[in-house]
Formats: sequence, C-alpha cells, structure tokens
Amino acid sequence: MIITVTPNPSIDRALDLNRIELGQVNRADSAHLDAGGKGINVSRVLQSAGVNSEAIVPVGGPDGRLMVDLLTELGLVVHPVAISGETRSNITLQEAHGATTKINAPGPTLDTAEQEAVFDAVRKSARSGDTVVGAGSLPRGADPDFYVKLAKITRKAEAELVVDASGAPLREVVKRGSPTLIKPNEEELGELVGRELTTVGEVVSAAREVIAMGTTQVLVSLGAHGALLVDADHSVWAGGPALIPASTVGAGDSTLAGYLAVQGTTHERLRHAVAWGRAAVMLPGTAAPARDQIDLESVSVRTDVPMTTPLKDL
Repeated sequence: MIITVTPNPSIDRALDLNRIELGQVNRADSAHLDAGGKGINVSRVLQSAGVNSEAIVPVGGPDGRLMVDLLTELGLVVHPVAISGETRSNITLQEAHGATTKINAPGPTLDTAEQEAVFDAVRKSARSGDTVVGAGSLPRGADPDFYVKLAKITRKAEAELVVDASGAPLREVVKRGSPTLIKPNEEELGELVGRELTTVGEVVSAAREVIAMGTTQVLVSLGAHGALLVDADHSVWAGGPALIPASTVGAGDSTLAGYLAVQGTTHERLRHAVAWGRAAVMLPGTAAPARDQIDLESVSVRTDVPMTTPLKDL
C-alpha cells in the first residue's frame, strides 16, 4: 500500500484567464477546485490511474471538511487528523500564453499534540512492505525534523519512506533519516548541496553526495527536460518531445506517482514517471491524468547521456 502524508494540505483553486492585469479587475474564463498538497496530489493521481493509496491529512475548518469530502468523492481512503486551525487555500492563475502564478497561503499552526496525532495515524496505517510518502511544506509550528520523525516510524514498521520536500526539512531527513527515495527538482537538489547545477554530470554528482549520506535513490525532476534517476551505481535519464503545457502545477507530483505506481526495472519505473508527468501538464489546474492519457511510447530512456550535457539541452 502507498500511504501519503501531507503535513500542510490545501484547497487548490485554479483560474484560467487570458492575461493578468495587475491592479485591475480580472475575469477568469474557467475555474477548477481540487484538494491539494503534494502528498494529496500523489494520492489523487494514483487513484485516477486505478492504483489504490491512502491519504493522511491534518484538516480544520470549512475548507478542511471540504477537503475530506473531495477526497472521499474520488474513492480515496482518507485518514483525517482534526486540528484547531483552518486548512489553507492556495490560488493558481494560469494565463493563456502559458505563464503560471501561484499564491500559497501559509496554512495553520500545528501544535505538538496535533503533530503527534499525524504520526499516530501513520503508526496505525503503515505495515511491512508499505511505501509512506511524506510530501510538501511543513505547517507553522512544525520543526524541520518532521520528516526525520516520520522516517523513524516507517523504519519501525518496516516500510519504505519517500520524501518530496525542500529546504531545511529535506536537508534534515537526508542527513538523519535515510529515506529510500527523495524527489527534488534540480534547484532543490542544488540548494541541498550548496551549488548551482547546470549539467547532467553536476546533477549526478550532487545526487551521489546525497546517497553517500544514506538515501538509496534520488529522482530529480527537470521540468520540460525530463527526469534523472540516480543510485549509487547507475544514472538513467528519461524525457520526450517538447509539449505546450496547459498547467505545470502538480506535474512533479504526477511524476512521483508514476514512479511509485509500477514495479519493475529502474528503466520501466522512470519511463512511467516521466510519462505521467507529461500527461499532467496537458491538463488544466491540478487535474490528475487518467491511465488512458498516459503515453509511454513518447518517452525515451537513456543511460548514455554525456555527463557534460547542459540540462537545457536534454
């Protein structure tokens, strides 16, 4: 079973409009409403493609109730953790020429007892062989070692931990948590190792530094340029022809969902990851691609990409 943990979930409201005029009244052409947050997005994408998962989410207030309703309507098994604060709401503005503007609210404060309730939900749900996905920003009140604590719980349950985070929370779990997999983009990985990454070789070298600290695999999403999967001995790239995206929001979450959804070789899993991410960018807002929208044939997988290749040339 894949169990997602989203410490700072949100109701995502996406608006499509021709062009944003700052300081003026803007009228949207269409609107979309989804339950959001990185872990929730992973669960939604898995569910849309027919792969079962469970979602652990701290929720509070009217938007918290709306979130549980939206996820339940999708058929997801939801483990809501009641909090005193209000679930946040994020806004995405998608312009016709392709620009995306995101406005993310800070979210509620989770006190120590509420954070422990989230961990208790994981203890009750995780079993040997499960994959626990800890994903997204942390709410106010949470220490940067939140995912380190999650790592200890998953290890005790003999489950695997996957982390998709950035900044201090990612740094702490890499140093002290030994996750099975992390999924940064190239900027987040660069921040983690303290330098800009512009070539395939630089990304692979940075990923190996992370692996040396205890992480097993690093899945680096490269936006329009595909993705790299790195372990201690191998590096594999996958990508496809250029696309004109409808929305890039949540594409990285779809990439991670695609990797987790299948069992098989690294090549097969990476091909699915990139195909799922590519399917997501063709949909409005944070809509989740269905299995029949995922085009595996459009994705090339290579192990022979020269290390000197600039990322922008992939």
